[in-house]
Amino acid sequence: MTDLRINPDRMLRNLAQLSEFGATGDGGVHRPALSETHLAARVWLCAKLEAAGLEFFTDAAGNHFGRLACGPDGAASLLIGSHLDSVPHGGRFDGALGVVAGLEVLETIRDTGLDLACHLEVVDFTDEEGTLVGLLGSRALAGALTPADLENPRGGREALADGFARAGITDPTAAARDPNTLAGYLELHIEQGPRLTAAQAAIGIVTALVGIGSFALAFRGRADHAGTTPMDARRDAGLGAAQLMVRAHDHVVSDYPGAVINFGQAEFLPGAYNIVPETASISLEYRAESQDRLNALERDLLDIAQETAAIFNLQLETHPQGCVAPAPCSPVVRSAFAAACETLDLKSMDLVSGAGHDTQAMTSVCPAGMIFIPSAGGSHNPDEFAESEDCENGANVLLHTALTLAAKGDF
Repeated sequence: MTDLRINPDRMLRNLAQLSEFGATGDGGVHRPALSETHLAARVWLCAKLEAAGLEFFTDAAGNHFGRLACGPDGAASLLIGSHLDSVPHGGRFDGALGVVAGLEVLETIRDTGLDLACHLEVVDFTDEEGTLVGLLGSRALAGALTPADLENPRGGREALADGFARAGITDPTAAARDPNTLAGYLELHIEQGPRLTAAQAAIGIVTALVGIGSFALAFRGRADHAGTTPMDARRDAGLGAAQLMVRAHDHVVSDYPGAVINFGQAEFLPGAYNIVPETASISLEYRAESQDRLNALERDLLDIAQETAAIFNLQLETHPQGCVAPAPCSPVVRSAFAAACETLDLKSMDLVSGAGHDTQAMTSVCPAGMIFIPSAGGSHNPDEFAESEDCENGANVLLHTALTLAAKGDF
């Protein structure tokens, strides 16, 4: 079966059709999780799965599946997929490519009539991007989603309730699946950085996904008249926030190579030109490839924040906003990816994913792994773009990896 290949025209046609749902006119898509456009895209996927002769079903978290019964009765399933939801005004490849490539792998294997040691399922996970709750669908399937996670969703309780009502979701925590029914999970994704292009590699084999932590921080000082209060008499919360951003940036660059931080939101109150800020609220996110480094980075960042507050005579409030543990990918799956690249004569390289993906949740319940293909324009924006040849290469690596692993059944 080393000469077996996917049908690129069929896959790219499906991707083009999918890109029409939530199309923004500039090459991107706007399909936030459980929005009307996202649900319409899922209706399209359901029709495609049924037309392909796959058994379609959903679970309590709204995850969508298409099953190819190609293994013995009672066998586990090898899942292949990603997600159809997008960030607001995002790109048409992120997530969607992984779903249509998974569908194409199943259709290609269906056409051969092969009997394997396990079944195959293509999966579209709910809310990977975290519009409502990050990795909602994959965490639910892995049994890692709890009622507490739904109490204070980052998208807001009202938005979550509205989305659940539109999708007919009542209790996503009931989607937890018996790990004995899962042979493994494979995911194809565009790379969200320039490393593959720089290395002229066709495939990136992910060794691990970084851990991600976040805090809401609030510096509290005193509101004063900006014209009459001397500079050395101010308790300026905004100055504390600004100092923290610079000090934290310099510390990570010098002491934590490979790790990253981001301050993505800031608000100064009372919020007037002529009032010294009494409160400065900022969001902090930090990422590292191992739990030890993630823990150390958190301690250092909070220490710097406390020191900064003391320098400017401010109070500091810290509110944890969640933490996702680093997730190493399965060595068996990585080896199968590498063997597929050799079969297809494609240059590959190992790399760590700096972003979270559904693979992160799936590593806790089954052997899981993912691959990247090159993309121009980064991702999470309308300019993200993957060449047709790269999409085809990625899908063929998925195909041969699935054939290798599904022939074993238990790996």
